[in-house]
Amino acid sequence: MGKLSSVGLLLLSIMVILSSILSLIVGRVSGIGANWGTQASHPLPPDIVVRLLKENGFQKVKLFDADYDTLRALGRSGIEVMVGIPNDMLSSLASSVKAAEKWVSKNVSTHISSNNVNIRYVAVGNEPFLETYNGTFLKTTYPALQNIQSALIKAGLSSQVKATVPLNADVYESASGVPSGGDFRADIHDLMVAIVKFLSDNGAPFTVNIYPFISLYSDPNFPVEYAFFDGNAQPIADTKATYYNMFDANYDTLVWALQKNGFGNLPIIVGEIGWPTDGDRNGNLEYARRFNQGFMSHISGGKGTPMRAGPIDAYLFSLIDEDSKSIDPGNFERHWGIFYYDGQPKYQLNLGTTSSQSLIPAQGVEYLEKKWCIMKSSAKLDNPQVAPTVSYACALGDCTSLGYGTSCGNLDAEGNISFAFNSYFQKNNQLDSACKFSNISTITKTNPTPAGGTCRFSIMIKPYYGGADRRLGSLQKLPGVAARLVLLLLLTVV
Repeated sequence: MGKLSSVGLLLLSIMVILSSILSLIVGRVSGIGANWGTQASHPLPPDIVVRLLKENGFQKVKLFDADYDTLRALGRSGIEVMVGIPNDMLSSLASSVKAAEKWVSKNVSTHISSNNVNIRYVAVGNEPFLETYNGTFLKTTYPALQNIQSALIKAGLSSQVKATVPLNADVYESASGVPSGGDFRADIHDLMVAIVKFLSDNGAPFTVNIYPFISLYSDPNFPVEYAFFDGNAQPIADTKATYYNMFDANYDTLVWALQKNGFGNLPIIVGEIGWPTDGDRNGNLEYARRFNQGFMSHISGGKGTPMRAGPIDAYLFSLIDEDSKSIDPGNFERHWGIFYYDGQPKYQLNLGTTSSQSLIPAQGVEYLEKKWCIMKSSAKLDNPQVAPTVSYACALGDCTSLGYGTSCGNLDAEGNISFAFNSYFQKNNQLDSACKFSNISTITKTNPTPAGGTCRFSIMIKPYYGGADRRLGSLQKLPGVAARLVLLLLLTVV
């Protein structure tokens, strides 16, 4: 009996140890999500992206719209979904409960009941209070949130699906420069408190997007090391804590703002956090890997921040590059992905979710032919047609990898011109007529990508038409002959 008890105690101890190890592993991988944006000329088919998400261990995904094919592909995947409502829809949803009910029925109820999509959140707008919007959405965001919530209640989904508003970190500020001085921005203070109370009353989280990169991009005097998680920065001392990185300080500024206004326990979701890999001297593979890996390691223990203990709920921004995003904020906007446009990993990143401890590439991707559009070797740089054709190609292609400090910043003049031509050529599905630039371009089957370095002369993937062909450029949707005619006309004008 005594021996049996000893064996039993030993087994119990082993079980406890195994349980502890398992809980640590689960704690390490719990809750990491990804933003899946689709502003791409040639988006990957949704089923390939869902497989990419699953194979890389992402448990949650945040969308910026409610595309039918995207949601259908997420059906029965088990992945938690935050479905998005674009800002341009806020006005109609704010002015009509019926419109909100129709939206919820079509984009939430139907997918949950018919396609078994695990929708958990509705994102009402996207950073609608950005100061650069000049107040455009100040009067419509909160009413739209209220109407969506009413629609969720009517649909019987309010306990399962929570409505939130992803907000930029500029909705709060600190007059003292440290987290304890945090409060909501003066010009929207009352509106923010009303929204926060509404979220609290309905059991919904506060969703915030935090970007140390933007601080570095906007302020040349921003201490670079403070953007990362290596502990190399000059720390900032506050009343109750010392801060060694910007993320913790920014997050806790929000915690203080919530606390000061009576909502210290409101759950927080980090809706977007990440680092771009191109389009700016600080947007590069090394910094992106350092930041994202540092962030994953920082949150892996589940200890939280000085003012808010516990696991951090976050969505990396972003999953895949989007070559059709607006570059008004900066050329880096098209390069936030941890994967390139074709689902290939950009750098070594251990999310703690796979046995390989690295990113797993997309499977089943189909590419266009191995051919490129480049500048003719016989063409002259002083040809008066060079400047306008390059300008045209860049305007309708993507030249954000060209410039100081970018991945292709070391190309010579011919290389820059060829890069521009090829970008336009690939975006237009390698149509022969898309490489007829005033007799100074030619198609080659020899890869012009320079040896070594980070510059890539890409080959586009085959266009996905499905139900999402409206996301492709209008030229790419036209039948072959019509597309060629339009391109020829445009190029003739140039």
